[in-house]
Amino acid sequence: MAADLSQIVKAYDVRGVVPDQWDETLAELFGAAFVQVTDADAIVIGHDMRPSSPGLSGAFARGAAARGADVTLIGLCSTDQLYFASGHFGLPGAMFTASHNPARYNGIKMCRAGAAPVGQDTGLADIRALVERWSAEGAPEPAAERGTVTERDTLADYAAHLLSLVDLSAMRPLKVVVDAGNGMGGHTVPTVFGALPITVVPMYFELDGTFPNHEANPLDPANIVDLQERVRAEKADLGIAFDGDADRCFVVDERGEGISPSAITALVAARELAKHPGGTVIHNLITSWSVPEVVREMGGSPVRTRVGHSFIKEEMARTGAIFGGEHSAHYYFRDFWNADTGMLAALHVLAALGSQEGTLSELVAQYDRYEGSGEINSTVDDQTGRTAAVREAFASRPGVTLDDLDGLTVTTDSWWFNLRPSNTEPLLRLNIEARDAETLAAIREEVLTLVRA
Repeated sequence: MAADLSQIVKAYDVRGVVPDQWDETLAELFGAAFVQVTDADAIVIGHDMRPSSPGLSGAFARGAAARGADVTLIGLCSTDQLYFASGHFGLPGAMFTASHNPARYNGIKMCRAGAAPVGQDTGLADIRALVERWSAEGAPEPAAERGTVTERDTLADYAAHLLSLVDLSAMRPLKVVVDAGNGMGGHTVPTVFGALPITVVPMYFELDGTFPNHEANPLDPANIVDLQERVRAEKADLGIAFDGDADRCFVVDERGEGISPSAITALVAARELAKHPGGTVIHNLITSWSVPEVVREMGGSPVRTRVGHSFIKEEMARTGAIFGGEHSAHYYFRDFWNADTGMLAALHVLAALGSQEGTLSELVAQYDRYEGSGEINSTVDDQTGRTAAVREAFASRPGVTLDDLDGLTVTTDSWWFNLRPSNTEPLLRLNIEARDAETLAAIREEVLTLVRA
């Protein structure tokens, strides 16, 4: 009987509970299918600190080698370290992680050579079909010549590449609290930050995929409370929190206040445009108005996209963009194979702060211009019907424009909101921005009343 992969093969990756939804047997089939779909004669594999990661990645390697591909295992790494290896070696790659999901979960983020994404329309659907077929009919015959499996440490090369992309020569000494959330930031931060003139106050650097201190999802305010308190207690210049696979970072200022990813996007965009005048910057439709404003002020060209890394990366490649940012704290760089790396964004923040004498809150004030709601989720049985009700309520109002690039976006001169369904859950996600807090509160109340009716 074929395995049912409908619950674990998502839009951009594989993710599910181990061993209930998938296991090493399926991981081996995924390895074989990945090699067949990418037509690879060599691949690179990395994994995070979850208890199931070594076994799953090893099984994937066996499946790939059985199909004749030579496998390079880089072992424990962050997701952006795997992207570095894919770009540096010019090989397709697979990263075993479930990012910020709870400990029972694991997954695979796959890419083609040069860190090009593998999503539903770029190979993932084909990989799923092969795994389902082979799970029913039996694994494919091994290749005539089995591939080799070798191990290689890429951490120092990864750090050197990142440090070559940011001018840190003018940095003053800084005190930085870093919350790794027991994730892969505890592995990468000591090497990347080691040579910089900063004092690192480490929090939860012990690699532990059971996440004993808090979930490794810094976008949830509950998970940065410890960081905020420690920044204030240490009188630090800033705090940085990484998610479980350390491809996203969240920044806290010297007061312990969280800085919106949109403000970080605008700050990094300004720095990248100073290096590459007239460049294109990608932002998804949920980032703040401040992002395209700053890009235009710096002489660049902003391009608005749907939410999701595959859309950002496609637009990065299509437009030759120098940088891209999302509201979810994913930051993409042309100089990093268009892939996302929270560590490089963190280095930009350190460089920007360290090259002047002001505080971080003063520095980012110019990039944080509006009131934002953050993402508000509502459990809704009839996503289509509730969205239609919201559309009807706002469509005929003067000064309102609507678009359907990703869900429903309603815009006026003084506020906008986006309402979009979750791909995986019965949720509607609402994001609002306004020129003042009172307007934001009024729009929030009106939309949520319609959504939750």
